[in-house]
Order: sequence, then C-alpha cells, then structure tokens
Amino acid sequence: MSSSPAPSTARIILVVLVWTLTPEIALGTDLRVLPASARPDGEVRLLRDHLRLLVHAALDRRLQAYEALKTPEQIRDYQERLRAAFIESLGGFPERTPLRPRVAGRLTGDGFRAEKLIYESRPGFHVTAVLYLPEAEPPYPGVLVPCGHSENGKAAKLYQRAAILMARNGLAVLCYDPIGQGERKQILQGGAARSETAKGRFGPTKEHNLAGVAPILLGRNLATYRIWDGIRSIDYLAGRDDVDESRIGCTGNSGGGLMTAYLMALDQRIAAAASSCFITTTRRKNDDPGPGDAEQNIYAQTAYGMDHADYILMRAPKPTLILAATKDFVPIAGAWETYRQAKRLYTRLGVAERVGLVEADEKHGFSLHLRTGACRWMLRWLLNRVDEVNEPDFDVFSDRQLQCTPQGQVLLLEGARSVFQLYRAEEERLRRHRERSWQQMTDKERRTKVRETAGIRPLSEIPPPAVQAFGTVQRTGYRIEKLILQSAGGFPLPVLRFVPERSRGEWTLYLNGRGKQVDAGPGGPIESLARGGHTVLAVDLTGLGETESTAWRYDPKHIGNNSAEYFIAYMLGRSLVGMRAEDILACARYLRAATEEAKQVNLVTVGRAGIAALHAAAVEPELFRRVDIRDSIDSWRRVVESDITVDQLENTVHGALRRYDLGDLARLAGKDRVVFHRIRTASGALLESER
Repeated sequence: MSSSPAPSTARIILVVLVWTLTPEIALGTDLRVLPASARPDGEVRLLRDHLRLLVHAALDRRLQAYEALKTPEQIRDYQERLRAAFIESLGGFPERTPLRPRVAGRLTGDGFRAEKLIYESRPGFHVTAVLYLPEAEPPYPGVLVPCGHSENGKAAKLYQRAAILMARNGLAVLCYDPIGQGERKQILQGGAARSETAKGRFGPTKEHNLAGVAPILLGRNLATYRIWDGIRSIDYLAGRDDVDESRIGCTGNSGGGLMTAYLMALDQRIAAAASSCFITTTRRKNDDPGPGDAEQNIYAQTAYGMDHADYILMRAPKPTLILAATKDFVPIAGAWETYRQAKRLYTRLGVAERVGLVEADEKHGFSLHLRTGACRWMLRWLLNRVDEVNEPDFDVFSDRQLQCTPQGQVLLLEGARSVFQLYRAEEERLRRHRERSWQQMTDKERRTKVRETAGIRPLSEIPPPAVQAFGTVQRTGYRIEKLILQSAGGFPLPVLRFVPERSRGEWTLYLNGRGKQVDAGPGGPIESLARGGHTVLAVDLTGLGETESTAWRYDPKHIGNNSAEYFIAYMLGRSLVGMRAEDILACARYLRAATEEAKQVNLVTVGRAGIAALHAAAVEPELFRRVDIRDSIDSWRRVVESDITVDQLENTVHGALRRYDLGDLARLAGKDRVVFHRIRTASGALLESER
C-alpha cells in the first residue's frame, strides 16, 4: 500500500497541475479586468451585442430604401443593383463547360419513372441526381429540388415524397445531392480524397463550414459553388427534349429553401418558386438561432441592403411562395414580415396574387402541408391547374436504390475533383495575377490596397482610445495596472500594463490570442520583459481573451468560438482581422503617447493575433521597431491547401488572395522587422522544419 504524499508535496503537485492545465485559473481573478458576465448562463456575448447594433442600423437603412420603391422603374433599378452586388459578393461565376450527363440507372414507381444521373457542373466536379418523370405526354414543366441538410441528400424520405408527389401530378422533378451530402462528400473517412472508404467524415453542416473557410480568401463563398451546381442543374433540366424550358420551377426545404432563395433571385429561368423553412429576416435570424453555416452568409449583404425579402423582390413579378412552420427555429415572425414586404411591392406592380405564404403548425421540415403547398403552387403557375392536391401513402426508394456511383461517392470516380481542389486551382490562377499586380505597385499603393481589402483606416482617422483604470496589482520589480481601452469601433479592450520599477525606455505591445493573462504569470515571458525594464501592454483584442464569445451557434472545434460573430461581421462587409488591426494601431499609438519621446514599439504576438498584427505593421510600419509572430501560419496558401483547418476562419479576409498574401505583408512591414517563430500549418501543427 503506497503512502500519500506529504501535505507540502501535494500542494506543489496541485499548483503545477492547475498552472499547466488552466493558467488563467492558477493566476486567480486578479488579472481579470472586465466584470464577469452578468447573464444567468454566464455567456460572454460582448462582440455579438456590439455587432448587433451595427446590423440593426444597416437594416434600418435598407428598410428606408425599400419604402422609397414606388414605381416600376425604381423597382427595376433596385433589382439590378442588388443582383449585381450579390454576384460580386459571390466572386462571379465560371464559364459553362460540358455537363457530360450520363444515366446511371432507371427505376419505376406508381405513376412515375426515375432516372439516376451523374453530370459535371465543372470539369471533374460531379453532381449526382435523380430525375422523376411523370406518366404524361411531354414536354413537361420541370422543377428543381435542392436538398436541405440531410445526411443522405436526395435519398431523404421527405425530399423523395415531395418529388414523387409532383411527378405523379405531371411535373418532371430533378433532385440532386448538395456538396457535402449524399454521394458528394468532400472529406472522406481515412483522410485521403480518394480513400477506398466510401463514407464522409463529417455531417453536412460541419463539412460546409470546413469547406467554407478557403473560398473567402479567394473572394468567393461556398455558396458560389453551390449556386453554380443549381444553375447547371437547371441547364440540364431545361436542355432535355422532354422538358419545357419556359416552365421551370424550384422548391426546397431548409438548406434547400436557402438554395431556392438564391437561385430564384439569380436565375431568371425560374418561373415559379417555393422556398420552405428558410425565409425570415436577417435581424431576427442573427439574434436567434444565429447565422447559418458558411454558404448562408454572403459577404457585405447586410451592408449593401440585401435581406431575405430581397430574394423575392429581386425576381418580382414572378410567382413566389413562402413555406413556413409555426414551431420552426427559423423565426416565423420574420417570415410574415418578409411576406408583407413582398406583398406590398407585388401589389404596387399590380400582381399581388403572385406572392403567397403557407404556414404549417409543425416543426422545421418539409412536412406534409408544406410539400403539398409547394406542389399546388407549381401546378398553378406551371400547368395552369388550381387543384386540391393531397399526398397519398406510397413507398419511397432506399438509399442503395438511388445510388448513382459504383462506390457511393463521387470522389471515387475516375478523374473526380473535390471542391478543395477547385479552390487550389483558383488560388494558383489568382497567384500569378496577384504577384504581377503587386510588383507593379508602389508601397503606398500596396498599403492602400491592404487597407481597402481588410477594412483598416489610416492611423490619422482612428480616434485615440478612451482609457479607464481599474486598479493595480503589485509584484516584485514591477506593477500591473488594469485598464480598459475603448477601441476605435467603441469596443472595450481589457488591458494589463506592466510598469517596471527601473525602466529601460523599451515599450512592448504583447498580444496572445488565448488572452492577455496566459503569458502574464510569475516566471512567464511578460514578467521577464517587465523585470528587464520593458513597459508592456498586454491586450485582449476584439473577440479575444475576456471578450471571446461563448460558442453558441456552431461546434467551435475547427472554426472557433467567434465563428457566428465572424459571419455577422462578414455580412456587414467587415473582417475581424481589420477590426483587430485597428485595435493594435490604437494601442501602439497609446504606448508611444505615454513616452517622453516618440519611440517605436516592439510587437509580440502569439497564436490568433498574428495575422492582425501583420496587417497593422504593414500599413503603419513606422510605429514598430520589431514584430515577432509566434505560432501562426506564414501564408494563407496553407489554408487553401488544407481540407481541415483549425481556428482559421476569423483570420480570413474576403478576397485577400486576389491582392496579397501574408508574406507580402511581412515584406511591406520591413524584411528586417518581422520575424516568424514556430510556424504552424492551417490545422495547428508545427511545421516539420520548426520542430
């Protein structure tokens, strides 16, 4: 029987364990600056509440613009402006390439037949789909059904039932697998894209968020690729001899309702549309349940005034139906607000009957009343039939019966490309243009380009921070002053100022992505600087440390706690990188103002603060003497080259790789000024050369 450790030894072990596992606990609460969350659940939502005010102000401006639409000419101008802005946010679309469709099998059912299809929306980028055909004389009206977030995509029972119901009533219905679902998983188990294991590693939402990081840097969005799948699916449907291309409809539920909304706004061939369990308002959705996965958040859409109602307004006066569920997590009140806006505008155009709303007393899903509502809408506007359609009981097919590929996944087809491979090809194309363009610019022009891209104002336009003091902690050889600096955007930045007893006149701005307290303990690197005579300002940048959000919308494992806030800012046309870069510039200027002479500041960053620091140093290099970037990636290409990234979302800047990379920023800041330490991959691992 072993004896227990002596009390003193046990205490030492406990202190070491606590410090190793949770340094902020080991330090106690003496280094906390902000009061603990007053919310009963303890949730930290400072950044969410800060952005919420900006969103509401932007949406109020959008509502004013809507109210000014009185004439058909004003409405047409509004539609054209929004559609152009929408396409620009998506980064535009590629040239049409051959679809190369092939029939992988045929099935028969009661009152319909089906073809299993494979076609290519881009070369090597395969789409799997099922076309349900009626027992009627062609040509038939065609209806596209994009799937919601079902794991098995087109094989999900509710989507089958909707498609079969419409086919039995005379419509040709094309239901296809979205990226990340059914047979179109982009990350397969086993890690390799061409794994022999024909199963996806993640569920649809998780895969969409992982696949949604890299295209932001390319000036695109996962939605760009998903919308193009839908447009090319309409191309296939409209190109068939047995389908009447002048009578095309689109309906889908949840994520399929989202794609219906996008497609009906952008593709003028859609004569009738019915979006289910998606339409609400941005104001309500951002508050609860929060922004959706990556493809649901379009760059700057809130800033230029595109709300849910505008997906309908952009297609006016074409017939459009909102399908909504009373008990949905998608706010039903927002669906009615959008309906009212659409109804008023359609009334001004003299076609009030072309907008409708069906509300089912159900939870989220393509429930019976919503499916039959969609079918009746399509019959009314595509077949000129006003019938009472009821859905009888009928069998649906198994997943295996609807499988189009031999091994159940498109990535196992010969010559198949994943969406990640499409990103890499796009980055290579952009890099050649980017490098030529960058070389032709002056440093002044380069800095202007960086500011415009990331959203960083010149230092002269960033107001000095307001400063509040909240007490002092005394330690041997130095003291710690607790401060709050009100950032340029009005956001509170918790700060610890380390003031040495014997100053050497050195000033260091220290930024740790995990929080200012992490390296502030006894024996830590900040204490070493302070005892060496440095005045150190350790800061929690916007959304970091004490202000980091409590994860509330997504699994934060790969895309971080601030991911929902990132997307809200993204829809405002803002980047967290730009906001944090302005924080850094304001803090560096504050440090310099505290000196008797304007000395340059040493800048030290650890982890997630590094990319914002590179931007700050690149646009205002005269502020900084030396910039140490630790535990960060050194190029955004690492993000594009990785299928699975960790904590990279909030450090992306929309369209940055069209203009510059991180190495360009380092050179712009000064090749002798910026030093990278412990360079990481996009998944967080140390590079082999750094181990």
